Amino acid sequence: MQDDLFGDTLPKPPPAEAAASAPALPPAQDGAAPTRRTRSGTVALIASDDALTALAAALPPRLRLGTSSWTYPGWKGLVWEGEHSDTQLSKQGLAVYAQHPLMRTVSIDRSFYRPLTVSQYERYASQVPDDFRFVVKAPSVVTDALVRSEDGRGRQPNPAFLSPELARSECVEPALQGLGHKLGALVFQLSPLPLAQLDRMPLLLDRLRAMLLALPPLAPLAPDGVIAVEVRDPEWLTPDFAAVLREAGATYCLGLHAKMPPLQNQLPMLRALWPGPLVCRWNLNPVHGPYGYEEAERLYEPYDRLHHPDLETRAALAAVIAGTTGRGQNAFVTISNHAEGCAPLTVRGVAEEVAKLAAR
Repeated sequence: MQDDLFGDTLPKPPPAEAAASAPALPPAQDGAAPTRRTRSGTVALIASDDALTALAAALPPRLRLGTSSWTYPGWKGLVWEGEHSDTQLSKQGLAVYAQHPLMRTVSIDRSFYRPLTVSQYERYASQVPDDFRFVVKAPSVVTDALVRSEDGRGRQPNPAFLSPELARSECVEPALQGLGHKLGALVFQLSPLPLAQLDRMPLLLDRLRAMLLALPPLAPLAPDGVIAVEVRDPEWLTPDFAAVLREAGATYCLGLHAKMPPLQNQLPMLRALWPGPLVCRWNLNPVHGPYGYEEAERLYEPYDRLHHPDLETRAALAAVIAGTTGRGQNAFVTISNHAEGCAPLTVRGVAEEVAKLAAR
């Protein structure tokens, strides 16, 4: 079963020439979003789209697709009507985003930079439907081996790295209490490690194991909740890493990022942990290289159109989603604007691939 899910059954990518020239979505959705203005200062959902509603209905119920955050004015005509500031969308956008037929999850990324409080999580939970689920990033004070300066450079070792006490008090407990059953995946994204630590992987695995085993269970308050570990160094991807996750009841977060191997090369981790839910974050298009976030931002802003459609990754990800949900497991998949240039359009592209597989 694991080979069927995560092995050679992944669809073959289209020929390079076709991938380069074929529109990833129908022309009406794949170009710039149409300019729509609203007279009101209130954020509103885009007008009803029968095709979008039908697409959402064709998706597996256990699939929750969404984006990384939601405060992007460039999504006008794709998620909201009219023009709004990022400040306005920060305050009003989540409730509107959660009404979009395809958006059934969202990644709360701000928690990576500063731990959030129970009341902050409660405010998020109050704005979304009952079946919406959040993906929450654990704070970097726990997940980064280095204390970093404002420009991202590592200054010194982080004594709180993989601290069980901080992971519990600054991350898991507030998210659980604030989000309750709307907590989907709680992701510990381990930042790139200094070379000296990469050479001490057994010690790191022991520390990760101790942290994960110290975390409170999610199920009593969040039945769909899962702890997931995402990494930025391929050296983590070993049977020993999988064994630690399995012992702790955690899973691997499939990280689609230029610092990591392609999706197909990460599938052995999913096989080793099967059966279990899928957690995936599609972060950065490989055309920008492993340190290309700033380049992607310069090129892609205001995130209103696709610049680098990655049809091969869409097809491969859809196959894993279909295989996972088809065997009764949940799937939480969030997509960044940096994946192809416009996260809502990438979400729609992935959804279309999943719907094709579901119809077979």
